[in-house]
Amino acid sequence: MDSKAKILIATSTRADWGLLRPLAEALQSADWCRLQIMATNMHLLEAYGMTISEITDAGFAVDARVAMDAAGDDEASRVKAMAQCMAGTAEALSRLRPDAIVVLGDRYEMLAVASAAAVMRVPIVHIAGGEISEGAIDDSIRHAITKLSSLHLVATEPYRRRVIQMGEHPARVVNTGAIGVWNVLNRQLLSRSELETDLGFSLDGPLAVVTYHPVTLDDADPRALCRRMLEALDRHRQLRLIITYPNNDARSEGIIAELQSYAAARPGRVLLVKSLGMVRYLSVLQYACMVIGNSSSGIVEVPSMGIPTVDIGIRQRGRLAAPSVLHCADTADDIAATISRALTEPVRSMAAQRVNPYYKPDTPGIMVSAVHHFVSAMPRGKTFFDIDFDTSSPQI
Repeated sequence: MDSKAKILIATSTRADWGLLRPLAEALQSADWCRLQIMATNMHLLEAYGMTISEITDAGFAVDARVAMDAAGDDEASRVKAMAQCMAGTAEALSRLRPDAIVVLGDRYEMLAVASAAAVMRVPIVHIAGGEISEGAIDDSIRHAITKLSSLHLVATEPYRRRVIQMGEHPARVVNTGAIGVWNVLNRQLLSRSELETDLGFSLDGPLAVVTYHPVTLDDADPRALCRRMLEALDRHRQLRLIITYPNNDARSEGIIAELQSYAAARPGRVLLVKSLGMVRYLSVLQYACMVIGNSSSGIVEVPSMGIPTVDIGIRQRGRLAAPSVLHCADTADDIAATISRALTEPVRSMAAQRVNPYYKPDTPGIMVSAVHHFVSAMPRGKTFFDIDFDTSSPQI
């Protein structure tokens, strides 16, 4: 009989796999663990690069593939896809029978995965809880997953305190640092010549990396918001641009159409890619002067690359951020002005100091140790952890 603990990692996008890969590598080499991987959503969609290949190309077996067909571009289609994901997760859990499942972050499909696991009494290990992103529905989803989970691997001490404030026992809330920062500091990256050959794109001149996702709690049209960013980019024609596709949140198709049209009209200056993957993304950042957009990577990982981030709009509002993250409104004027600021010597020098509140040494090791301790003890059920605070009504 196999005495190893079966730990299932659930992954749904290029972004979360890039973050989860070092944990998967550490778990795979641990003598107490039998690693399992379940891939869903964007990993299985040709329109987004069929990024399941990034998992298999790294030498991992995919034990379950859970299809999600978001047939439309609206919120209702995402809910229907969540139902499909939940059903597929139930089948995978029944077949694989893991001792625990690892989920990361705040995406809608991960709420479906966590809901299925909670009902089926599979303990959930949640990475990146306690964070705030006020401009996206992800914020509520993240907190919901926290309440479904039994072990919490958080990225900073303030986030740890916030999870405890939500009633989670301090012994099960571990500050590990952000695993993406560990990637930045430890991954073997591609050389300039390797990148240029792979991408078919010259990295000469000032280069910016751009990622823009739908702002799911903003009533404004994401396509119109994306146009404002593109207008600002055209006020800085000295910048060469590598632009990645957005994720497949509701109303992402309009953004993709805008990006396709923009890139097609600017050959040689703009490269649009469905997915760079973690290694190519970090490798490109070596030769970039800034990151522009509204992705969490600009907040969490990019400061450790020593370049500034231009963070647009409200999507990431509320996250802890390094001083090299420059926030701006989602108007063309403010975006363009903030790009100009990011190009100044004082900002570039400040970013080069690589100050990052998400850094902690040996993040994968801390995570593996926490998971091992958790599955070894495997306490069943949860109790709400009350904190002492003054409940009296304030005087008005």
